[in-house]
Amino acid sequence: MFKLLLLVFPIFVFSTVLKVGKNEQFTTIKQAVSAAKSGDSILVHRGIYKEGNINITKSLSLIGIGLPILDGEMKYEIISFRANHILMKGFKIINSGEDEIANIGAVRLYDSQFSTIENNIFENNYFGIYVQRGFRCLIQNNRIISHRASSQEGSGDGIHAWVSEELWIKNNYIEGHKDGIYLEKVIKSYIYHNYSVKNLRYGLHFMFADENVYVNNTFDNNNAGVAVMYSNNIGMVGNNFINNWGDANYGLLLKDISFSKIKHNRFHNNTTAIYLDGATKIDLFSNDFENNGWGMKISSNCMENKVTHNNFINNVFDVGTSGTMNMNDFRKNYWDKYEGYDLDKNKIGDVPFHPLSLYAVLVESNPSVMLLFRTFFVDLLDKTEKIIPSLTPENFIDQEPLMKKITI
Repeated sequence: MFKLLLLVFPIFVFSTVLKVGKNEQFTTIKQAVSAAKSGDSILVHRGIYKEGNINITKSLSLIGIGLPILDGEMKYEIISFRANHILMKGFKIINSGEDEIANIGAVRLYDSQFSTIENNIFENNYFGIYVQRGFRCLIQNNRIISHRASSQEGSGDGIHAWVSEELWIKNNYIEGHKDGIYLEKVIKSYIYHNYSVKNLRYGLHFMFADENVYVNNTFDNNNAGVAVMYSNNIGMVGNNFINNWGDANYGLLLKDISFSKIKHNRFHNNTTAIYLDGATKIDLFSNDFENNGWGMKISSNCMENKVTHNNFINNVFDVGTSGTMNMNDFRKNYWDKYEGYDLDKNKIGDVPFHPLSLYAVLVESNPSVMLLFRTFFVDLLDKTEKIIPSLTPENFIDQEPLMKKITI
């Protein structure tokens, strides 16, 4: 019976708890790591630990008691994990070194599987958490803030993942980095309920990253909310893209992406809510576009996208385009600018709606025309367009505009 228990619960039988602190058996984390065996737990008590780079090659649980501080003194990658089944929680990690080639960060997982980084505070680091070739790692409930750089060139990402699979990134607060979360060649991962704010480039950034889902996140006041580039099969559900303002800022940028779904999201107060460039076979369903400069900008190289059952409310321009052709399907959306009627009471307008205004076409070709916004000239254009709708591309049309706002 005892032998059977050893096979089923080997870690519990042999694991040891090592303590680090001023009056404990070890006074440095490095001493405890050196003495520990795989499966052990190291409890680090309150204090400030300046130990350079702590390199861990064993499966350990590193647990902070009373929020101990790990200080990289602006020189080091503070903790490097090179093992599976790592747990790190309860620390404040500050002042990592900076190296644009080595991508130095506060905490880095190298080729790690089934590891967890949770309930930590990261402040004033170059990269916060870096996952390299990770598999089924969990990053949750961390607070990651850095204001050490005023430009993208001097800052790393809050959470950076490269060539990884089945990551869970959830409930993190990220502020002041280059990208809040950056995923390159990452597949089958789940990004849930993060708050990414005031980052210098993107709140969330996908590059060559297929079959990922991000749900119920908020991207607030970043240079741009989210960028999805050169990726396929991305699910974007229930997110908030808000307050991403600037000359060329987007709530969501889609660049060469296909076979993806954008559903139940809120796009409020962005320069451009969604910008599509080379996007194909995207399903945009049941989203709110409200108080944006542009609800959507669609490049001429976008095709076979479906835009259905969305709300377009109080945007300066609902739709903009760089082309004269529309190879996308707009159908059954609510447009607050629609002035049609519904004689048969089926909740669908009896006359089609043209969401692309003549003024939007002129602004796209000559941005300086924006200076005429809210002038008599624009009012005249609107009236002319209603009389002669053929002045704008005829195939930019919603044949079945909804009469009432949709509940998202």
